[in-house]
Amino acid sequence: MFGCMKLKRGVFPGRFQPPHYGHVKAIKWALDKVADELIVIIGSAQDSFSLKNPLTAGERFTLLRKLLVNEAGSYLHRISIVPVMDINSNKQWVRYLEMLLPPFNTVISGNPLVQLLFEDSGYEVYTPPMFSRSKCSGTYIRKAIIEGSQWEDCVPETIVEDLNKMGFAERLKRLSRGDE
Repeated sequence: MFGCMKLKRGVFPGRFQPPHYGHVKAIKWALDKVADELIVIIGSAQDSFSLKNPLTAGERFTLLRKLLVNEAGSYLHRISIVPVMDINSNKQWVRYLEMLLPPFNTVISGNPLVQLLFEDSGYEVYTPPMFSRSKCSGTYIRKAIIEGSQWEDCVPETIVEDLNKMGFAERLKRLSRGDE
């Protein structure tokens, strides 16, 4: 609590495969409009080296932190990043997060399932404005990399450099051929 004001702590779940400008725009929007603090959840933390989740939780944490330092540095003191493993039970997922995280009262997500689950549990749910959603989503970026198409304008140059250093494009291409 700050004096007599009630702290609004929000959660922003995502997989961040990879982190991109849309994520940072949504995080900044949430901190400007609906939350005093934000817990950024790196979901599917146990999954990696798959087409849907090619990066490890540690890689995503490192990339996301770097993205936020570079693009939202003045907000950092209000952001926590927490990797969370899936439990594969949608109905119990909100309760699972309540057990893992400090108390929160606000949820920020553009995912209809996430919105439904939290609304059903009585939370305030906000939809952030989408940033070039048709081409700045993890799904689009991964597909573009596999196809050899342009994707770099959705991801800051420093993150692109880090992805290149870790062999992200080759990893995705090998996974898409079934070389797992």
